Amino acid sequence: MAAWRWLGHDLELSLHVQPKASRDQFVGLHGDAVKLAITAPPVDGKANAYIIKLLAGWFDVTKASVVLVRGDLSRQKTLRIQQPKQLPVSLVAIGLQYPE
Repeated sequence: MAAWRWLGHDLELSLHVQPKASRDQFVGLHGDAVKLAITAPPVDGKANAYIIKLLAGWFDVTKASVVLVRGDLSRQKTLRIQQPKQLPVSLVAIGLQYPE
């Protein structure tokens, strides 16, 4: 799977998550995933909730619009963002754009 794909108006992102980073940011591509550095530690699913909240803000959607598809206990995660209203500049810089 590519780092992202569009399913209609929904965006599916493959992420490689680096917890306990110094700041929250998309770092770039990591193989077939986008590397996401987060400040949250990987403890008791709190990192997943943190990622959902973070992506909701960055894509200007509600938290309910960000769904963890797979990778609950893994650094490799797939998340679906339902009808994102905006795209983070750091992802646009590596090629993400709205579908035609």
